[in-house]
Amino acid sequence: MKHQLIKIKGFKVNQANISIYATIGLFIILFGLGSIFYDNFFSLQVFSNLFIGNAYLIVVAIGETFAIITGGIDLSVGAMIAFISMITADLLRKGVNPIIVILFVLLVGVTFGTVQGLLIQKFKLHPWIVTLAGMFLARGSSYLISINSIPIDNKTFVKIAATRIPIGFDSFISINVVVSLIVVIGATYILKYTRFGRTVYAIGGSENSAFLMGLPVAKTKVLVYSFSGFCSALGGLLFTIYTLSGYGLHCNGMEMDAIAACVIGGVLLTGGAGSAIGPLFGVLTAGVIQSLIMFQGTLNSWWTKIAIGMLLFLFIVLQRIIVIRNAKRKTVIT
Repeated sequence: MKHQLIKIKGFKVNQANISIYATIGLFIILFGLGSIFYDNFFSLQVFSNLFIGNAYLIVVAIGETFAIITGGIDLSVGAMIAFISMITADLLRKGVNPIIVILFVLLVGVTFGTVQGLLIQKFKLHPWIVTLAGMFLARGSSYLISINSIPIDNKTFVKIAATRIPIGFDSFISINVVVSLIVVIGATYILKYTRFGRTVYAIGGSENSAFLMGLPVAKTKVLVYSFSGFCSALGGLLFTIYTLSGYGLHCNGMEMDAIAACVIGGVLLTGGAGSAIGPLFGVLTAGVIQSLIMFQGTLNSWWTKIAIGMLLFLFIVLQRIIVIRNAKRKTVIT
């Protein structure tokens, strides 16, 4: 599919990526304002902390991106993080080998996502309904394990959580950051260079057209939710390592943060457009807003939600403008 190119002072800008460019520009502006107004804000460690504190959300947002590009949604991701944290903490408390625990919870995530995908595809159920049910199921199942928080003192998990990878200038990142960046790079490659990725976009553009073109629509949709389940489980592991605890109330409402990151990152809610880079900067933008509020010192954390809500509204309007302009352009061409 060819996208309209807009020329700006000699540069050609792909119209499909306007939202992504806007998000990156907004992130740079916000980080720049923080550097101007607050001492010690402009540092590599503050920038690294945006990744360290949000590595799990980056991974979850990537899985959400695949679902949204197909025109669907996954509302179970936040509850899955809590469920995974509880399974992990409980198994480690019982002395199960950490490697087996990691592999098991990832399998749980893939299985959970696959079942949701099968229900959506085979029974033609709306993703909102299926994943909403999955959200309640995962959250409720967490309390079957325990209604209390379960601390993690396993040596392997504690060591992973404490590991610091130096990146120069007395700054560091965590293993979680490395994992999240690998997921972003892998997802970018899948969406841009594989047949599976092209099919994901085709389904979001028009599922009927994709089917008539002979593309494996059913298989791809199921795999998309399998991948989202995997990302939810992996994000749950990263969050568990970050907090060293399991709790049924972890990440309550976090699915909305993941969706917001996707929208702010230029993923079209109607499907068919988006990338893995956009949600990364969507998460970082939310993170830098939170950092600004922390440095300011007098505002409470709810201002982060207010700011993100305003940004979400603006980017939805921007998306709508782009969709309307594309529709008018197609009408003129035909």
